[in-house]
Amino acid sequence: MSPSDLLRLLEDDPRVVAPGLLGATLTVTSPEGAVGVRLSEVEAYCGEADPGSHAFRGRTARNASMFEAAGTVYVYFTYGMHYCVNIVCGRPGVSRAVLLRAGEVVEGLDLARGRRPAARKDRDLARGPARLAAALGLGREDDGSRLGGPGDRLHLAVCSSGDVPGPDRVRCGPRVGVAGPGGDGRAFPWRFWIADDPTVSAYRPAKKRGSRGGGSRR
Repeated sequence: MSPSDLLRLLEDDPRVVAPGLLGATLTVTSPEGAVGVRLSEVEAYCGEADPGSHAFRGRTARNASMFEAAGTVYVYFTYGMHYCVNIVCGRPGVSRAVLLRAGEVVEGLDLARGRRPAARKDRDLARGPARLAAALGLGREDDGSRLGGPGDRLHLAVCSSGDVPGPDRVRCGPRVGVAGPGGDGRAFPWRFWIADDPTVSAYRPAKKRGSRGGGSRR
């Protein structure tokens, strides 16, 4: 897929973009080397139209990157210890994004192992959004970055048509750890994953946190 074709994909609705990213590879290059992760699990978020989104209540300093153009990277810090990475999609100003939940390390395995020494098996290196960001070496300093071409720090390569998971292998369901209305899997079945892929994370519903509403609990 050419850079222009990739941009056209990312400019679409996140519920279309998300399953289209399954099988794609995000590669992050640093002075230590490059790590590439083939995506096996993602979630769609629809901004102010989505009670599970960080942008449900509008723009803030934290979520500002979600309002940028398609192909922008949104990285946020959560639970005081983890980073998670999203790819912004849709038109500028609409705050749409796809959370990258899990994948298989297909490049830079030793570097990923060094960043994730607690992983018991290689399948666990990027199995979950915080683990994925750690394996890739992404942090808050990458928030607002743009996906570039081969050799740039962040490069997304969508798989060729022959390698795209067929419809029979793509599953959808409730998003992980999203509280309130946004966690309703019947209304928001916006988590997508490759069936039987060992790197897909385990589903866990959100824990109740009192009366606070809105915003994702990703």
